[in-house]
Amino acid sequence: MTVIDVTEATFQQEVIDRSREMPVVVDFWAEWCGPCRQLGPALEAAANRRTGSVVLAKLDTDANQQLAAAFRIQGIPAVKAFRDGAVVDEFVGAKPPAEVERFFDGLVPNEVDQLVSAGDEASLRRALELEPARTDAAAALATLLHARGDRDGALALAEDLPGFQAEGLVSRIRLADDDAYAPAFAALDAGDPERAVDLLIEQLPDAGDHKDDVRRIIIAALDGLGVEHPFARDARRRLAAALY
Repeated sequence: MTVIDVTEATFQQEVIDRSREMPVVVDFWAEWCGPCRQLGPALEAAANRRTGSVVLAKLDTDANQQLAAAFRIQGIPAVKAFRDGAVVDEFVGAKPPAEVERFFDGLVPNEVDQLVSAGDEASLRRALELEPARTDAAAALATLLHARGDRDGALALAEDLPGFQAEGLVSRIRLADDDAYAPAFAALDAGDPERAVDLLIEQLPDAGDHKDDVRRIIIAALDGLGVEHPFARDARRRLAAALY
């Protein structure tokens, strides 16, 4: 059962003890509270998307005033997440569904998040079945397809996706048959993005109509290294100098 009602008599068993097995989110609410009625459906939807991984316990503060006082509930709705018998996160007031989802994500990922984290082809395809707009799943799947040689499949997934990684992959597919870039691509495949970026920056002056594709591949490689990476900072300066 994902959503349950609890009282002072059942709180120890249903919340404290149960939280040692899985996270329990307690919704402190009251019938007269308009924001509580607004927040409730979002809490229930988030909990139902994580059935078997989290429990939502609803506690009426009017009927359970001693418990509300014990947890110092001064305004409702008040939401507290329990794990291992203790409060690990909380918020007060009605929140939009997106924020409620993020709150639950901090406790346990939803099914799509878990599938994307798994990262294998079957999991990524299932994630896209459940949530077709999930761009991180599409980008990851496109990368897998490209790695196994399915250029058409990778391009179909990546060509309309936002983000540096997707743009870089599309550009790489466009240049895949140009031998001039083979050493750089081999370095990327070998896990040496720094060598790949050095080679690509050297080729920029002679890239002609492919200059923008080369730029996108470089940016994707640098994005993978991270903004603060020392090589990435220097390479961005060299890239700007080569382009302008």
